[in-house]
Amino acid sequence: MLQGADALDLASLTRRYAAGTLRPSQTVSGILERIAARGEDRVWIHRLPRAELEARAAELERRGPEGLPLYGIPFAIKDNIDCAGHPTTAACPQFSYVPRESAPVLERLLAAGAILLGKTNLDQFAAGLVGVRSPYGVPGNTFNPAYVPGGSSSGSAVERRVGIAFQCAGTGLDRRPAAVGQPNRRRRPGELPERGEVEFAGSEQHGFLRRVGHRLTAGMRTTCRSGRGCIRRS
Repeated sequence: MLQGADALDLASLTRRYAAGTLRPSQTVSGILERIAARGEDRVWIHRLPRAELEARAAELERRGPEGLPLYGIPFAIKDNIDCAGHPTTAACPQFSYVPRESAPVLERLLAAGAILLGKTNLDQFAAGLVGVRSPYGVPGNTFNPAYVPGGSSSGSAVERRVGIAFQCAGTGLDRRPAAVGQPNRRRRPGELPERGEVEFAGSEQHGFLRRVGHRLTAGMRTTCRSGRGCIRRS
């Protein structure tokens, strides 16, 4: 089982899956307990239903970990990145739409065996620096509630920091979440495909909020493949 203080880093989860002391379904169950214990923390805009998460975990357990570098690894995406069949709001309810296709970055993470938990809060249209410009509320800074969470990937920064997911896919990542305790890895232009993203500007870029000490996130290793051939949104 996944206990309250158990780590969600890639090495720990992979080791436990290989040893048979943890299954993806147990990881999902433990994460849902952690989310429930935090209450209304304004981190999430949309969470995938429990039944969908359990079905994904069961699918992975039937498939097994071979050839899946992110087998059973929980992650979230900022809610300006498309997930087929689930709403994208960019933190603007009036703008909300349900895409038919997922962003290529998300598709690659899922193809590698990761488990999508849901979509996180952000400054509306990713047009903010501190994480307080969202009608869905302001996620609390995990070090000091008097501080801002950092933006625009505010929900992703807080959700990652409190141990709900191993990594979070975001956009426009740079120094702001890092300034309040959550480092990130921002890609170089052309390193990741940008389709399926609501862009604040043409320079908006995918990236991953990561665990302290990881020089390159597993998400970047999995989704980059090669900078060549990536498709930019026009």
